[in-house]
Amino acid sequence: MQRQGFNGGTAASRVRVTGGLLLAAHLAFVAWYTLRPLDVPWVMPANLRPFDGIRGDFALGWTTGLRRTAEAMALLAPLGVLLPMAGGRLAVSRLGSLIRTMTATALVSLAVELLQTVVPGRVVDVDALLLNTAGAALAHAAVVPAGRALLRRRAALRPAATALLPEEPAQGRTPTIPRVGIAPWSDAFPPSSP
Repeated sequence: MQRQGFNGGTAASRVRVTGGLLLAAHLAFVAWYTLRPLDVPWVMPANLRPFDGIRGDFALGWTTGLRRTAEAMALLAPLGVLLPMAGGRLAVSRLGSLIRTMTATALVSLAVELLQTVVPGRVVDVDALLLNTAGAALAHAAVVPAGRALLRRRAALRPAATALLPEEPAQGRTPTIPRVGIAPWSDAFPPSSP
């Protein structure tokens, strides 16, 4: 029997709630950062060819290319950790979790890119979608398997710790309701006339 007063709820539910709150906060930040209008004299055309923007950034210099690539990867990288936290499942396939996280991150990034089409000073960039998804995948691979393993070990140790607690007092017998007698068939159905 698990004592709710002792541990304040399950660890998975606390991780889920914390992950959900942090996820909402991060998505609010991403919306503010990426969807605010820019006051620029001119706008670059939309980049719909994969890796053209990355090549253009590196053509400006290695430091500029690395900085812009790292910024794009870091923007949605926290989703690689926060999405599995909000899910709160400990026993799950590593590959399945990675694929679900990458898919969800790609959809969030796609939504941001599509919403940017109506924001002044912003343009669609397919490279941002690729780099955002790659950043989340790297963060997921670096943090989530180790975090799940740690939580599974803690969950395995918890029954041993609760076994040392004093047993809860019995609550007594479960009340019973006396059975209602069954009426004979003759009382249930009136006699039929032939």
